[in-house]
Amino acid sequence: MALTNDTQAAQDHADALLDAAFECGISAVDTGHVYGAGASERAIGDWLERRGLADEVFVLSKGCHPDATGPRVNPEALAQDLAESLDRLRLPAVDLYMLHRDDPAVPVGEMVDAFAEHLAAGRLGAYGFSNWTRARIEEACDYAEANDRPLPAASSPNFSLADQVKDPWGGGCVTLTGKAAADDREWHRSTGMAIFAWSSLARGLFSGRVTRRTLAADPALVDEACRTAYVHDVNLKRLERVIEFAEAGRATVPQIALAWVLAQDLPLHAIVGAATEEEVEDLAAAAALSLTEEEAEWLQNGGRRPLSMARETLARRLERQAVRIGRRLPGPIKRPIKRLVGRA
Repeated sequence: MALTNDTQAAQDHADALLDAAFECGISAVDTGHVYGAGASERAIGDWLERRGLADEVFVLSKGCHPDATGPRVNPEALAQDLAESLDRLRLPAVDLYMLHRDDPAVPVGEMVDAFAEHLAAGRLGAYGFSNWTRARIEEACDYAEANDRPLPAASSPNFSLADQVKDPWGGGCVTLTGKAAADDREWHRSTGMAIFAWSSLARGLFSGRVTRRTLAADPALVDEACRTAYVHDVNLKRLERVIEFAEAGRATVPQIALAWVLAQDLPLHAIVGAATEEEVEDLAAAAALSLTEEEAEWLQNGGRRPLSMARETLARRLERQAVRIGRRLPGPIKRPIKRLVGRA
């Protein structure tokens, strides 16, 4: 849900998508102080207030994104952005607030102390870091433990079936994809720190709207960030396997790609975007679709096609797990997320 203005038409569109998501059992929303120059937070806040859902929806927002002058990771910027985020969201406190980027020149203790003050004041339920390296997160955890401060509760790196071969915006982004991040994935697995993975569909590569052939003919089908980070041979081969799997099982490309993300042995929540109500329902259905280890391995690395990919087998599985598009999924996801974040 990309919002770039505060028009009534934009609010109506946001309402439709958020209503569809909540009806499908999705009760967590990701936003950020910088998104749409504040339009995203305002739209969500307006929807929460009019629907009376402030206590039912888990809200994750982020602040301290760099601006034209450079990095903004400092206590003053955090205080300013958090205050503005709460005002836009019309909330007394946000469930989880993250630093959108890092500035390694800033000692972690300054930010941990600042977050501790906001936690004590009741302005947020938990804090975390987006696009911070494991080393910096570990440093923050060590400082918090040594100084009797609340521990960070979550991390938000990139993660999807597509390896992030290059930084989509030229610097400052962290990914858990690829062989180089194996130790980072193991650290999250062993510590249980919650992961809120951004670009879980590789910024549209797994949208179902593109193939290797159509991208070769018209690269503009995806944006420059997607082309830079994900449109590489290793990922195009995975896209071809996802398409093959989806066609064999009468599922959709986004469902299979998202099911792969959710099948990983990680304390992970996938952040995905949708432009229509139909896309919301399609993505929500993927949450209940499980893959076998053999299927997940084949999607990532290829090899012998799994026998379980037979059309009838996957179709029966979809029926058995009640993931027909449009059905309401069982139960909201707010409570398990709150339990995860609450470990801190």
